[in-house]
Amino acid sequence: MTIMKALRFAKYGPPPVLSIQQLPVPDLKPGEALVELHASAINPSDVKNVAGVFKASLPRIPGRDFAGVVVAGDGWTGKEVWGSGAGFGVSHDGTHAQYVVVSSDGLSEKPASLSMEQASAVGVPYLAAWSGLVDAANIQPGETVLITGALGAVGKAATQIAYWKKAKVIGADISDKSSDVDAFINTRAKELPVEVKALTNGKGADLVFDAVGGPMFEPCLKSLRLGGRQVAITSIGSGRVEFSLVDFYHNLSRLIGVDTMKLTGPAIAKIMDELRAGFEDGYLRTSPVQSWSLDQAIDAYTAVEKGTGLSKHVFLPRRN
Repeated sequence: MTIMKALRFAKYGPPPVLSIQQLPVPDLKPGEALVELHASAINPSDVKNVAGVFKASLPRIPGRDFAGVVVAGDGWTGKEVWGSGAGFGVSHDGTHAQYVVVSSDGLSEKPASLSMEQASAVGVPYLAAWSGLVDAANIQPGETVLITGALGAVGKAATQIAYWKKAKVIGADISDKSSDVDAFINTRAKELPVEVKALTNGKGADLVFDAVGGPMFEPCLKSLRLGGRQVAITSIGSGRVEFSLVDFYHNLSRLIGVDTMKLTGPAIAKIMDELRAGFEDGYLRTSPVQSWSLDQAIDAYTAVEKGTGLSKHVFLPRRN
């Protein structure tokens, strides 16, 4: 029996509920592949998952994103792959281990231009951005897109994808830090709808990609042009919001919900295949990476929980 090192939790809670365990490398069923993991990102959703937000079945190996080499699986053996897994960390064991089982139809070849660490950090942020902007909202060249949480991982991914699709970008966040956008709004210092209308000659944004939710939800709606559309992917705080339904329907606004946790393996692979061209052609760029060993799991999860720094946190499962 082959043994692997894996991070696991048997009860919900803060990062210290995680422990390193020696577990059997999982067996394969028809249509599955075994990936030896060279890198696996730690996302805020992984921290929430361990805390019990997604009610994962227990015990469970967390982790959604990965990059590695297929060591078993018809037609894929020896190939370098990247991506994210359907149900990983919730209904299926995830990627914070040395090996993971992935459905063969959920695999995508890694861009040669990216290291394993860089490739593992792409998954969730870019899946959310692509699902919202491209698949759900059908972003068009020349449109003006308002992106809240523009300085976060998802906001940065959305900004890059919007420019790749030849849109204009207004970024918004609770800071004055630099952001590669056409215009930036500090939402602590300025009123979002007023600023967006001023930047669009009184019209409003064609599309809002709201990576914050909560208190930003209604200001985002008020920032839309007539007939504009708003994509919601998360919500800080309680998740309950208030807005004027009368204003909403008079403005012919459209609200679209996107949840990457609902993506199937083939859907994820399709998006990753689309993203590959963006990285290979230079339209998309990864964030700086801070790497950790699995033995440093509690510190790594705590760093993600605190949200400190601009780097993407990544496990190197083969590091001692």
